[in-house]
Amino acid sequence: MNISNYYWYFSGVLTPRFCDEVIQYANSQKEVMARTGGYGNKELNKEEVKNLQRKRKSDLVWLNDTWIYREIHPYIHEANEKAGWNFDWDRSESCQFTKYKLNQYYDWHCDSWDKPYEKEGPEKGKIRKLSVTCQLTDGSEYTGGELEFDFRNYEPHTRDEHLHLRKAKEILPKGSIIVFPSFVWHRVKPVTSGVRYSLVLWNLGYPFR
Repeated sequence: MNISNYYWYFSGVLTPRFCDEVIQYANSQKEVMARTGGYGNKELNKEEVKNLQRKRKSDLVWLNDTWIYREIHPYIHEANEKAGWNFDWDRSESCQFTKYKLNQYYDWHCDSWDKPYEKEGPEKGKIRKLSVTCQLTDGSEYTGGELEFDFRNYEPHTRDEHLHLRKAKEILPKGSIIVFPSFVWHRVKPVTSGVRYSLVLWNLGYPFR
């Protein structure tokens, strides 16, 4: 698929009050260790945890609240149109509130699955099409934790990644939103001080034709 825009952003559009309310609300909910898709919800042994944390190390809370979707969905629709993607999508998965604390990170990955969801329910037969990251803390409140993109269609390799990297500096202001196709490779670099709070949404539709 040829696309001209690999992401679309809105700088500082969510109010500080909204961001703080999400943080306060999420911090009052049950926190779990972040996982990647291959680990599911099973209980992990020490070796599995060790292997997982080579790829991803952070803490998260799952949120599924109408007031959050209502605030963010208009920007997803706008980005989808203005970026020229015009992807058909009709629902969002649960929001992922993520805490990146000291030395926490998420290495190179893309959000889309190889196959559509098979489990019975409203997600069956659909794939992730548009990913969204909302910046809940200002970039001045932490160091490291950069969101970076690589626009090649395969997993980046360390030896040549600098040739293709794009740092999403546009979303450093608190309340910024970035929207991108779920097949785009990206990572969050290790946080070196402070805490980076973000909110992630994945938006689903039937497979591309």
